[in-house]
Amino acid sequence: MPSGLQIRKEIPLAPFTTFGIGGAAHYFAVAHTEEEVVEAVFWAKERRVPLFVLGGGSNLLVRDSGFAGLVLKIAIMGVDGNSGNLFDVGAGEVWDKFVEAMTSLGMAGVECLAGIPGSVGGTPVQNVGAYGQEVVETIESVRAFDRETFEWVELDKAACRFRYRESLFNTDEPGRYIVTRVRFLLRPLGEPNLRYADLQRRFAGKHGVTLMEVATAVREIRRQKGMLLVEGDPDCRSAGSFFKNPIVGLERLVSIAAQAGVEESKVPHWPAGEGRMKVPAAWLLEQAGFVKGYGVGPAGISTRHTLALTNRGGATCADIERLQEQIVRGVRERFGITLEREPVMVG
Repeated sequence: MPSGLQIRKEIPLAPFTTFGIGGAAHYFAVAHTEEEVVEAVFWAKERRVPLFVLGGGSNLLVRDSGFAGLVLKIAIMGVDGNSGNLFDVGAGEVWDKFVEAMTSLGMAGVECLAGIPGSVGGTPVQNVGAYGQEVVETIESVRAFDRETFEWVELDKAACRFRYRESLFNTDEPGRYIVTRVRFLLRPLGEPNLRYADLQRRFAGKHGVTLMEVATAVREIRRQKGMLLVEGDPDCRSAGSFFKNPIVGLERLVSIAAQAGVEESKVPHWPAGEGRMKVPAAWLLEQAGFVKGYGVGPAGISTRHTLALTNRGGATCADIERLQEQIVRGVRERFGITLEREPVMVG
């Protein structure tokens, strides 16, 4: 094996995740270049061990037994903005630092995605979105290594098959592609996105709102909800929103309202295309009795954000899974809706 890639053994994975949970990787390596990515793929293939690609660790739940294969952390860096409004960004770049750099340059399109933990390479995988904006709105293309054909590919937006929190990478063909670079098409001197209700209230009556002001406001909102990584804050030891917002048909809103004992107009929802509606999972949790601060022991719901399951200190993956199962069962019994987990399970 070429000397560029260093393989280490029995490396704890918990420190590489925002949850702070999980066992060790039997093998572990860091890829700083695309050449090292290829080395890692062939190394794992030759030894017939599974390969898991690790980004910023913000959307992961690692099993207590760890991962019996090779975990490859992507650390490919660099931001190339020589094409005006096109930015070619390494997958290992910290997402929020990229957002900060773009908003300071007056480049619109990612300002509402400020404060989201993780790396650039993880954003197209999950089609990251928040506060009225999704990363699909700005992605021009994704460069990745195809583990089936052993070739490098450039996938345009259509090829990535983006939809709500899903893509080619995490749903259609999970594990096939290793993202190394993402190309973003931003809007120079564009207007900030103020579709989200909290932002509309914050800037009501104010003219000339800047991208930086919106990004700062989003980070403040995330901090208030315990969704901004702050050292020493137990509410931050999470994987963000743990459950996806379910998408239902219009007819289901009537039954949801009846089961909640409220008028149909009181059920929060917003259009999700083709006569379907997205219902906030947080609202369903609260109506089913799973409120902020719920839980006994090391695993619980955040005291500031209903959708975040947190590691209060010393929690194991098994603790989080038990809480998850309890919540899913409770919401299903109340509303007939089965919530889907958002974080990826590793191991």
